[in-house]
Amino acid sequence: MSEPTTVEARTGENPGQVDLRRLWQESGVAEVLDQLDRELVGLVPVKQRIREIASLLVVDRLRREHGLEAEPPTLHMSFTGNPGTGKTTVAMRMADILHRLGYIRTNKLVSVTRDDLVGQYIGHTAPKTKEVLKRAMGGVLFIDEAYYLYRPENERDYGQEAIEILLQVMENQREDLVVIVAGYKDRMERFFQANPGFRSRIGHHIEFPDYTLDELMAIAELMLAKQNYRFSDEARATFREYLQIRMTQPQFANARSVRNALDRARLRQAVRLVEEGAQKVLGLEALCTLEAEDIRKSRVFRGGIDTPRKAPSEPEARVEA
Repeated sequence: MSEPTTVEARTGENPGQVDLRRLWQESGVAEVLDQLDRELVGLVPVKQRIREIASLLVVDRLRREHGLEAEPPTLHMSFTGNPGTGKTTVAMRMADILHRLGYIRTNKLVSVTRDDLVGQYIGHTAPKTKEVLKRAMGGVLFIDEAYYLYRPENERDYGQEAIEILLQVMENQREDLVVIVAGYKDRMERFFQANPGFRSRIGHHIEFPDYTLDELMAIAELMLAKQNYRFSDEARATFREYLQIRMTQPQFANARSVRNALDRARLRQAVRLVEEGAQKVLGLEALCTLEAEDIRKSRVFRGGIDTPRKAPSEPEARVEA
């Protein structure tokens, strides 16, 4: 006698009784997606991909609840894009979704770079990598600038050892660890070409676009509002002009550069207020308002940019505005 193949026979239910809405709401996935919308301006294609992955996982979870066994979805991911485009934030929300649906035991995200995984001498790499994996187990391991693990120009580099350990764990313990690798798109592509084992284990490749000028202005307004600051009308126009220049310069890092620029503007505002406060009593509004001069004094308006803290050959140097 052949095995029953219909949903009714295998679950004892009418297909119309499968309640996807219940699982979607009770799991809190919708709440996480809403939080992602609030946290990040723009990034519509990224948010759509995350919603699609969440939908796949909800359906897979419901199928398993009803005995419809199938190969579990591959959850390892690759996030590609320029600095400051929200990759780490999305990884954190992805960890929340995976945890709420029971694909990982905790929603912790362990973020590392090459220095956390690769040792400086023989016998040093394996324990370092295994210690990181131990900390991340049950959650998500986020490897930023993952292409720096592979340095073929250096015969004495130990990155390949870390890669081999990672690949083994990604294959054999994929039900207890999700790995997300991230970095510039072109460098990640070369990394995958040199390490096809990594590409074959990645289930989802998500590209993060650069922000538009209007999106960067919206991000700036949100950042200021969170700290009880605001632009004056003239300062808002001046900051937009600042961004138009800064976006064309080297080492521009999207939202990260916006944050750095605002930090420097607040510093200039503080100096200005102390000088003005020595001459007169200031209104409370002055403490909350950035003026055009606080932005106009940036060296960007004088044809320059600040020197990166790291050499260009090193991982994504952070640039001050």
